Amino acid sequence: MNIAAKPPLTIRLCGPRGFCAGVDRAIQIVVLALKSYGAPVYVRHEIVHNRYVVEGLEAKGAVFVEELDEIPEEHRAQPVVFSAHGVPKSVPEDASARNLFYLDATCPLVSKVHKQAMRHNRLGRHVVLIGHAGHPEVIGTMGQLPEGSVSLIETVEDADAYQPADPDNLGYVTQTTLSVDDTAGVIARLQERFPNLTAPAADSICYATTNRQEVVKQAAPGCDLFIIVGAPNSSNSKRLVEVALRAGAKKSLLVQRASELDWDEIGQISTLGLSAGASAPEVIVNEIIEAFRARFDAKVELAETVQENEHFLVNRELRNIELTTADMAFVNG
Repeated sequence: MNIAAKPPLTIRLCGPRGFCAGVDRAIQIVVLALKSYGAPVYVRHEIVHNRYVVEGLEAKGAVFVEELDEIPEEHRAQPVVFSAHGVPKSVPEDASARNLFYLDATCPLVSKVHKQAMRHNRLGRHVVLIGHAGHPEVIGTMGQLPEGSVSLIETVEDADAYQPADPDNLGYVTQTTLSVDDTAGVIARLQERFPNLTAPAADSICYATTNRQEVVKQAAPGCDLFIIVGAPNSSNSKRLVEVALRAGAKKSLLVQRASELDWDEIGQISTLGLSAGASAPEVIVNEIIEAFRARFDAKVELAETVQENEHFLVNRELRNIELTTADMAFVNG
């Protein structure tokens, strides 16, 4: 029997992709806490926005809760970890009031935005936060300051409609995971309306978000399909889908696992772009590649713009615990 040859496919694999230093650190904190203190280790909110990661940590003994009052009395001596997205000041205050031992896994770049917002506030400026309503990072940033001292702006239309009490005394910060291009448009409109608007001391959008968007922009032209590995509640992953389309990909999809791929919908393609959001593990990227190799004669070409060498230290309490390759194999392969 003659078996039809697989159609050729070029996979443009983006680099950098996947875990950023802040996500890697947050996952390491939970893994090291489990090694140091034993199960269960409680985690308030998803440690990062990825179900595969959450389920992998659950298998190791992590227990995810939405609020601290869900932690049983008999486990109050066990650590509770705050997610990489950051939390309002009220959360560690609540933990201390309950005599809970907590480990803060807030990304240092999110903490930087908190400090920028607090500096604006300390200098008497009303804070304009550019971000998405309801996102945990936005909730955490707004929760650093007294109620009423932060205004959330999501779109250029919001910027047009915004009516501050003191237009000459404003300072802005942004959510770290936004689209660079979209955010630039909102900032430009605010600066046009409020010439005295004060920028933060350093860019709020994190290096990893920027790097992942830039390489997708370069790889997207000529792609029949661009797949972003990530979760539907991951802001930076959804932005990558939009960036790919704007940059010239004919179609772009957000996929959590290879099992979600609709091969009838994908059809016959010759060039595939592939990247992953900052909370998507490399094992799923490899899973997607293997799924295409099963159906196509696929060759992988690396589309790389920069190499990331950032590394954030874990909490001081955990630095003497050895972290092995095997400990992280569930996400890194």
